[in-house]
Amino acid sequence: MEVSRGHMYKRANQKVALVGSHLPRQCGIATFTSDLGDALQDKSTGVNCLVVAVNDAERRYIYRDRVRFEVSEGDIESYHRAAEFLNFNGVDLLCLQHEYGIYGGAAGAHVLELMRDVEMPIVTTLHTILAEPTSSQRFVMGELARLSERLVVMSQHGAALLRTVYQIPNDKIDFIPHGIDPALPNAGSKGILGMDGQSVILTFGLLSPDKGIEYMIDALPAVLVRFPNTVYVVLGATHPHVKECDGEVYRLMLENRAKRLGVEKQVRFYNHFVSREELCNYMSATDIYVTPYLKPEQITSGTLAYALGSGKAVISTPYWYAEELLAEGRGKLVPWRDSTAIAKQIITLLANETARHAMQARATAYTSEMAWPSVAQRYVQSFGLASEGYRERQHSSVRARLTSSEHSELETLDLIQQAQRYLEAAQ
Repeated sequence: MEVSRGHMYKRANQKVALVGSHLPRQCGIATFTSDLGDALQDKSTGVNCLVVAVNDAERRYIYRDRVRFEVSEGDIESYHRAAEFLNFNGVDLLCLQHEYGIYGGAAGAHVLELMRDVEMPIVTTLHTILAEPTSSQRFVMGELARLSERLVVMSQHGAALLRTVYQIPNDKIDFIPHGIDPALPNAGSKGILGMDGQSVILTFGLLSPDKGIEYMIDALPAVLVRFPNTVYVVLGATHPHVKECDGEVYRLMLENRAKRLGVEKQVRFYNHFVSREELCNYMSATDIYVTPYLKPEQITSGTLAYALGSGKAVISTPYWYAEELLAEGRGKLVPWRDSTAIAKQIITLLANETARHAMQARATAYTSEMAWPSVAQRYVQSFGLASEGYRERQHSSVRARLTSSEHSELETLDLIQQAQRYLEAAQ
């Protein structure tokens, strides 16, 4: 179902625990968990938030006070201890951020231990939904669905996959869009960043080989022929897991590619995890945002949602989330690994300011309900549905046990009476 603000479930001082990675850990789920916690903590929601943060292998972070417990992704006992902590502290509801890669065990199965141990309703936000899961991934998704009262998806395509691939009933699924905190327009942002008088193309987020940045770099020479005062900004650190396994091989390949094509002065790499203020400046300075990603099955993208909500013209490859968000003229889709098509769309948009502004207006209108305060209210409604469903299941279970007990007592009494009649007949 699509969760809206029309029918709100309100309960004062509901204690909600968010489980997932959390800033300052550098990953998209950490940013999402942190932003959701901030939005839910607003006094208008009636929610008090605490966080169980999941640490990657052999790493610890200096967290905000809201993080009350830490789980080590590979230590299965820490999941049991986290459940004990939540039960002991009277948490009313658990809101789990699910992504296979942030939890330990086969396909992230360790988190199921925590879910089985807690004594409260669970709402699970699914950040990845696979059309062709492995057997381990299918098992984990099945258990997530069984143990959760509600499943939150951020795209209609994700909801369709749950219904068709995993046979999850539609009445258990809540559609809540990815939250955004739009960048406020700042006419002076190009000057602040030293890019006055230039057309700015931006890609931001943690860098990894599936981002397809090389195809945007390949498109740049053709763009520069028509618009020589253009810069392409690649904003963001290399993903920690990529850096751990391969170092900076991908970034160095991109830098060498730019040099070979003679555009190294027009490509600017900023290799660090940016603050919200820095990101606002870069987003405000941007004319066109590009996501040339290579994986069609990407079901959500916080960076794309943020760019669209900031009123930017967007060009993207047709991964699932982009197809949905950029439909109806809210952006332009280009074929996979096609630098010529990317260049053509950039040139068209830079040459036609009226068309670009019309696209931006459609995007802004579409994302008006994606602001974090609105998204938080939708989560509160989902929490209400989960709490009601959990209570009904608990009551049904009690009634079933009582009924079973009554039947057992009647059967015992009947046997006793039969035995007495047998003894009387024998005498």
